[in-house]
Amino acid sequence: MRTAEVGTAEARTAETGVDKWDGHAKGSSGYRRVLIALALAGVATFAQLYSTQAILPIMASDLRITAAEAALSISLATVGLAIAVLPWSFVADRIGRVRAMAIGIAAATLLGLLVPLAPSLPLLLAIRTLEGMALGGIPAIAIAYLNEEVTKMHTALAAGSYVAGTTLGGLAGRLVAGPVGELWGWRAATQAVSVLATISAILFLVLVPKQRRFSPVAAMGFRGALRTLAGHARNPRLLSLYLQAFLLMGGFVAVYNYLGFRLHAEPFALPASLVSLIFVAYLSGTLSSRWAAGLTTRYGRRNVLVSGIVIMSAGLALTLAGHLPAILAGLVIFTGGFFAAHSVGSGWTGAIATTGRAQAASLYNLSYYLGSSVIGWAGGLAFQAFGWQALAGGVIVLSCTTAAVIWVVHRPGRRAT
Repeated sequence: MRTAEVGTAEARTAETGVDKWDGHAKGSSGYRRVLIALALAGVATFAQLYSTQAILPIMASDLRITAAEAALSISLATVGLAIAVLPWSFVADRIGRVRAMAIGIAAATLLGLLVPLAPSLPLLLAIRTLEGMALGGIPAIAIAYLNEEVTKMHTALAAGSYVAGTTLGGLAGRLVAGPVGELWGWRAATQAVSVLATISAILFLVLVPKQRRFSPVAAMGFRGALRTLAGHARNPRLLSLYLQAFLLMGGFVAVYNYLGFRLHAEPFALPASLVSLIFVAYLSGTLSSRWAAGLTTRYGRRNVLVSGIVIMSAGLALTLAGHLPAILAGLVIFTGGFFAAHSVGSGWTGAIATTGRAQAASLYNLSYYLGSSVIGWAGGLAFQAFGWQALAGGVIVLSCTTAAVIWVVHRPGRRAT
């Protein structure tokens, strides 16, 4: 009887082309390999994407450009990523999540190795834009891959673990770039980060488990793609998460882009190697992203996400003080609150979208990186004109607006969350 049941299950799998396996469960070797592999992808992606952030003052001084102009090396990379996330999601639907991520991560590492060789600022910015476009094949596809390959009850925790891995990736790149940049210049710094990303990419390709629940999607055509995207854009619950991604990520990047300039100048006058240590605050995000994901099962996604935004705003308010210990403490709190909110929001999109899940995640990432590009750059204009108080105050206003929208749109009476 058991043999007949197994044969029937195999026949159903053969008919549909989709494995009836439920996914990697927490504690299994496959689950651990998924998380380790995606953490390595996070290192390769986010170390490269923000490789210049820790050395913006050095770059501005060497190239004789303003803070906002130096920040274009971040903004244009994230613009490239934002442009590419949707096309990558459709590619992944055809060729598979793992294959798409492998192509993107390989192309990005090759481009990253070219960045320090750029002879001029325009060419440097062009390469950074292409690098961002290649990296667009990682973030949204990773979340879709998690939702398919991990058991449903553990996807929120797995998404939180993935976000934790991305914080380590961003931290690693910045901690490498800062000291190397001070000793040998920004070109050597970006080269060192590119080597780190290359090693991480190779390990990702070796460790990532094969797909078992992926089913190729036939090309839907331009109209079909528009219908899928329009359906997500008309969903107020998804739309509120896209707004959250745009505003919070934009404010987060603006804070990290320009706090270094504040600490590098008087009255603090910290050297670049010490300024780069502010990114150690990312470790609070590594912890909070997993912690927040675990709390969602007890308190609900809405409550945990809004609480993360409140913590983020409170931490940023502390940075308004003129004392270095208060600024650093505020940055740690701010970072922890941001990643708590982001880990919940990014995983929530896959839970809300029942069809076109890769596209739903891609729209989230599109909003996320457009915010990084637009607000992350525009914050420099406010900083240059009115100082840190204007930048921090503006980000707090954006955060409070986001919390209000999430609280109203996702109220329990509207629909179960």
